[in-house]
Amino acid sequence: MAACGSDDTSSDAGATAGASPTSSGPSEVEVTHFAGTSTVPVKPGTVVVFDLGVFLSLHTLGVKVDALGGVATPIPEEFKAAVTDKSLKPVGTAFEPDYEAVNALEPDLIIVAGRSSATYPEMKKIAPTIDLTIDAANYFESFRHRHEVLGKIFGVEEKVAQELEKLDKEIAAVSAKAPGSGSALVVMTNGAEVSAYGPGSRFGLVHDLLGYSPADESLKRDATHGDVISFEFILKARPDVLFVVDRASTIGQEGEAAKKVLDNALVKQIPAWQNGRVVYTDGFAWYIVSNSLPGMFQIVADARSGLSSTP
Repeated sequence: MAACGSDDTSSDAGATAGASPTSSGPSEVEVTHFAGTSTVPVKPGTVVVFDLGVFLSLHTLGVKVDALGGVATPIPEEFKAAVTDKSLKPVGTAFEPDYEAVNALEPDLIIVAGRSSATYPEMKKIAPTIDLTIDAANYFESFRHRHEVLGKIFGVEEKVAQELEKLDKEIAAVSAKAPGSGSALVVMTNGAEVSAYGPGSRFGLVHDLLGYSPADESLKRDATHGDVISFEFILKARPDVLFVVDRASTIGQEGEAAKKVLDNALVKQIPAWQNGRVVYTDGFAWYIVSNSLPGMFQIVADARSGLSSTP
């Protein structure tokens, strides 16, 4: 495979396809991303993306890419046209990329992240490549950095700044009221199995960023996997707000829906159920694309719907 070369170290990035840098601006920029530090072209012409969250953020920012790694997850109607655009070249999937197809496109920039992160060593042999995997230990800081770098590479810094400012205001509006809105618990159902997530976990933003106090302090601080729990655990925790992510429904698998799983005598005793504060979240945003602009805005909107109506 042909190689364009690139250095590497650790953080995030992006680019406006089909445009060339202005005569007064730089033609390249050095960015830090999850795998290191790389020098990449400004406003690269041909861009290949292997992460749905990155793709949706670029779409939100008005940046068109040339190829997107295949997506098996059901896509919400509002994003379906963009994700299934016939102009997007097939390049395999995040787990099984078609390296020959990628090489044939002679890309100016390749972006990997998350599940495609392991392909970085091979991708950088083809063209300048950045790994935009989010640092789970510093989620929102990493999220912000990702988008600022995308803005820098693709020449959409002003758009990024506007989106982040708007997001900051929405977060502030929730975090100002959440501490006074009672305790919260985030659970994910996968068929009949239920897992709980606390601060520092995959869905820890509810507490760490948005300000809800945790209904249970014993949950492990794990970036990806929660604690498998019983309905008795939920009853003992007695959350004032229950946020529910339905994994099976989100990824199109068979299994009991979250609403049916949680509709039982034990869960019905918790304050969240009795006071109508069980929030069935947007699973696509929370589980699939929380690292994207539209995903993060939706998470904040779901968190806002759990706030107490008491002034």
